[in-house]
Amino acid sequence: MINRILGIIVEKNPSVVIVDVGGVGYEIGIPVSTFSKLPQIGEKVLLFTHLYIREDSHQLFGFLEEMERSLFGKIIKVSGIGPRVGLAILSTISPESLVSYIEKRNTENLCQIPGIGKKTAERMILELNGKIEAVSENTNDNEELVQALLALGYSEKEVRSTVSTIEYKLTIQEKIKKALKLLSG
Repeated sequence: MINRILGIIVEKNPSVVIVDVGGVGYEIGIPVSTFSKLPQIGEKVLLFTHLYIREDSHQLFGFLEEMERSLFGKIIKVSGIGPRVGLAILSTISPESLVSYIEKRNTENLCQIPGIGKKTAERMILELNGKIEAVSENTNDNEELVQALLALGYSEKEVRSTVSTIEYKLTIQEKIKKALKLLSG
């Protein structure tokens, strides 16, 4: 599996980014929420990727945060949801909102997402409830980490770039140590 890609952005649009890595251009599907946060063309980017393999094609999907990639992987495991609908979900609502809708069994709001009908929303709730609550906890940790690093005088751009590369499974204390090491080195 291709876990992540670090390279130069050659081309980007709201659904796809092409990243040059050692002379090879990788076409990577992205949610609209990722597109709005990407650096400019010609700048470096690190994307956490999910390789989707079908009989007739291999597709890469990329995310700026490891947590989003993890959530995407769980979404597309739901029966009837493929990568296109998975991207539509993450393009339409935040990961925190998705977790909230699933925990509260809110089919009405899930049905507002393009490609999600009542049966699919119910299936999402059934298959994902209890499996994705860690996402909201991680988001709070990352925001706490960003605020702590900003208070130490680092710029928001370098802080957000650094925080997006840190494993989401670490404790907040481990994340702070790792971030300080990356920022100082």
